[in-house]
Amino acid sequence: MAGTTDATTIPDSTTLYFGPWYARSPYFEATVRAGCSAYDVYNHTYIPAYYDDPAVEYEALLNGVTLWDVGVEHIVQIKGPDALDFTNLLTCRDLTRCAVGQCKYAPLIEADGGIVNDPVLLRPDEDTFWLALADSDAGLWARGVAWGAEMDVEISDPPVYPVQVQGPKAKDVVSTLLGDEVLDMRYYHCRHAELDGIPVVLGRTGWTGEIGYEIYLRDADRGGELWNRVMDAGAEHDIRPIAPCEARRIEAGIFNYRSDFTLEDNPFEVTGLERLVEEQERSYIGKDALERIRAEGVSRKLVGMEIEGDPMEWELTQFWPAYSDGDRVGHATIAIRSPGLDKNIGYVWVPIGLADPGNELDLELPDGSRRTATTTSLPFVDPKKRKPAE
Repeated sequence: MAGTTDATTIPDSTTLYFGPWYARSPYFEATVRAGCSAYDVYNHTYIPAYYDDPAVEYEALLNGVTLWDVGVEHIVQIKGPDALDFTNLLTCRDLTRCAVGQCKYAPLIEADGGIVNDPVLLRPDEDTFWLALADSDAGLWARGVAWGAEMDVEISDPPVYPVQVQGPKAKDVVSTLLGDEVLDMRYYHCRHAELDGIPVVLGRTGWTGEIGYEIYLRDADRGGELWNRVMDAGAEHDIRPIAPCEARRIEAGIFNYRSDFTLEDNPFEVTGLERLVEEQERSYIGKDALERIRAEGVSRKLVGMEIEGDPMEWELTQFWPAYSDGDRVGHATIAIRSPGLDKNIGYVWVPIGLADPGNELDLELPDGSRRTATTTSLPFVDPKKRKPAE
């Protein structure tokens, strides 16, 4: 561990010990060989934190093509004759409108309206749904629901591990791997495919707001092969492995479960998620609570903010209190320098009366200093999401 600390100081650097109690994705050794120099833990699994300067990785994502080890996206499979009806119980999305081969961003809802998780949902087959979970043990919750639901479904954790190919040249790389037919795939759709005998599911999704794909490996023993095949296909485009890009996901208005919002928050409180509470005849867990909240409104909101001052060289390691007229009114969940916008940006929880763009806040940083922030609309760039759908 670098640096010295006291009881109130967060260390500026730590060493992560690779113990056997956390999992390694099928791509872990490949990331080590590629020069990953820091890891985090997500869904009980090691995930690359960075290979290079984050600004360098950001430029590679925006201008070329990048490869991400996101095997930490834990897949929960719901399969059986009642898979549609059961999965529809878990989310506020109306899955009767989810065709085979389609994907949806599908918040899972607790009885009081709280967000259990916010996975990308895939329907690779008629009787099969996959939940690509954010960091939580929501698979156990789904099993608990199934125990009392009396439906004909089997819930499992299949050995499925995605990588992401993201950036403006992603289509070139993926079509080299799987053929030009993938160029016709629509945004938020998926299909079965095979690469040199490696079984995969290909999705037109990603955590970036850029053109991208997720390749879901279905044979964990062939992770190294898949990684190498992607790198070979991208060599002419200077593909490079990077970690999940915080600056770009924030620019795109993409959230990180458990840091930006938690089980204590509901979709109407999170900018952009209110549209996912779809009015439908079918019942689902939390429907009564969410319809009551829809009618009554909310008292707080997670919104965007721009932060004045010099470029920030670090992200939040703890929430920053937010003040208005001297009173503490909320907290910032994330703040980072956007290389593309040349601004400090982030997310902040505020009372509903301060949620509109243009409201001024004071943020208290860990060293006791203050920075002025102004609430903004989300996302910061490409509000109609035209770029990832190209």
